[in-house]
Amino acid sequence: MSDQLELLGMPEPLYPCTPTRLVNWRDCPRRYRFTYLDKPQPPRGPAWAHTSIGAAVHSALADWWGTPPERRDPELAYQLVRKRWLSDGFADREQSAAAGRRAVDWVKDYLYGSETDPLAEPVGVERTVNARTSRLALSGRVDLIDLRDDELVVVDYKTGRREPTEEDAFASLALAVYAVATARTYRRQCVQVELHHLPTGTRAVARYDLAGLERKLAEADSLGEQAAAADAAFAEGRRGDDVFPPNPGPGCSFCDFRRSCPEGRAASEDRPPWSALKQ
Repeated sequence: MSDQLELLGMPEPLYPCTPTRLVNWRDCPRRYRFTYLDKPQPPRGPAWAHTSIGAAVHSALADWWGTPPERRDPELAYQLVRKRWLSDGFADREQSAAAGRRAVDWVKDYLYGSETDPLAEPVGVERTVNARTSRLALSGRVDLIDLRDDELVVVDYKTGRREPTEEDAFASLALAVYAVATARTYRRQCVQVELHHLPTGTRAVARYDLAGLERKLAEADSLGEQAAAADAAFAEGRRGDDVFPPNPGPGCSFCDFRRSCPEGRAASEDRPPWSALKQ
């Protein structure tokens, strides 16, 4: 098909993807195949408790910003977390309830005990933003887009045990892509990204220069070219490790497809779904 397009003088179509898809390709091509290409998809493992917490907190905060400021108060924060709570992955009701109480405290402290203005009206909440490169049609959903001093700021909530650092913010391909896509979607400068860690109330901030963002886009282009080639190989019937090799390591303990990957099982411990919770 690419030869035909070149013959006709037409450009090749852009490869549509999200930063998450590109990172999944980079981290483990086999997991990428299981996630995006295999039909039917291999069976997933059980739900993770830490994923349930993250989803509930993200949803509660989105509901908060969608509520008129005059109706926002600490009791609402409690009600929203409770409404959005998920019990999947916990050992029992007691563990789920304890985690729910911690999550309520995180959200309240974030809204009323930090730099956050609980009555603010963000520019975007759970907003899908888009950007194009010479090879890719990128899109992604941003937790929060703030406006500060006439600049947009991308905010990503984190609820895991490990406190993210400034290096984590700078290293994130997704955040850099979101900054570029936010700037292009809103036609306003966006060069700052932040990881807001609710369990500790800390904020890891990265402020890019344009050269740094260009390097991240080049990285995305390179990964997208590789992923597109792998997709084409899959369509031709190639499903082996020459195209989709595993990348086994201790992190395979938390892979949803661990049961379908002998190398991943051999390289990692079998952990219960609540093992990532802070005890």
